[in-house]
Amino acid sequence: MRRRELVALMCSAALSWPARAEPKLRRIGLLASRPLPPLESFKKKLAELGYAEGKSIAIVPRFAEGGDGRYPALAWELVALPVDVIVAWGTPASLAAKRATAKIPIVVVTGDVVNTGIVSNLARPEANITGVIAINVELEEKRLELLKEVVPRLKRVAILANWLNPLNRINLETAHRVARDLSLTIDVFQVRGNDEVDGALRALVEARPDAALLAADTLLLNNRKLIADTMAQNRIPAIYPFREYSDVGGFITYGANLSIMFQHAAEYVARILKGERPHNLPVQQATAFELIISLKAAAGLGLTVPPAVQVRADEIVE
Repeated sequence: MRRRELVALMCSAALSWPARAEPKLRRIGLLASRPLPPLESFKKKLAELGYAEGKSIAIVPRFAEGGDGRYPALAWELVALPVDVIVAWGTPASLAAKRATAKIPIVVVTGDVVNTGIVSNLARPEANITGVIAINVELEEKRLELLKEVVPRLKRVAILANWLNPLNRINLETAHRVARDLSLTIDVFQVRGNDEVDGALRALVEARPDAALLAADTLLLNNRKLIADTMAQNRIPAIYPFREYSDVGGFITYGANLSIMFQHAAEYVARILKGERPHNLPVQQATAFELIISLKAAAGLGLTVPPAVQVRADEIVE
């Protein structure tokens, strides 16, 4: 075969050879209220596990922006794409994801999944659902006990809660029970969306409680700066469920570390992408609970935090 013919044949073969397909990005649907700080821990952990955004995975966010009623439609959007896994943050988002699909794996990051109907068994969850949880029902008791230790002559506690969040309603039952044991009166101030937070705070301030407790809820977390500032300006000692409130000047925070919870959620997502099935992954219960006390905020409130409480703190803000 002549040289010219050989070159022509090789070129023809190269042109006809199928192009090597680019590896398909696995799509992770993210159903949450807003792009809050703990989500960065989730992405970072995924990258450490070999799933870097834009290289092997694409994260598809759907944010309700404080409107919990939007979650069902947003969940259906993720199912219609479809995505390979849905990560749902909070009870309203988790329930919406569950109702939208029984096939796509779902990893939830939330509070109580059994009493809210997300799964029926932690060790063997429903076929397509697993996740990481903090049992907030138990934490409400500890938060009220902390307020009792820190606030002299505590009698009336205001609770700000999202009435559209089933977990908040369950937690309120616990709060009322514990309040009776501690001889406290509970006043509940409800919100159903971002547009109601300011009004609920005004009503709470007018009620002049001895202290306040913030429910574990992402809608309220969205408004953490407004809430913490309102409590400080009106000298209302408040206890919060997430460390992100401490970052904006909150007095006391006691609860699970959300960033660590999302790191565990990332580990589950990675295992699911490698072929493991959600029902073989037990729902994990958070083990990292932290007490953060701001002595600076205490000074502004005219309070002295007892040494017995300070020594139990994981972090003190001077």
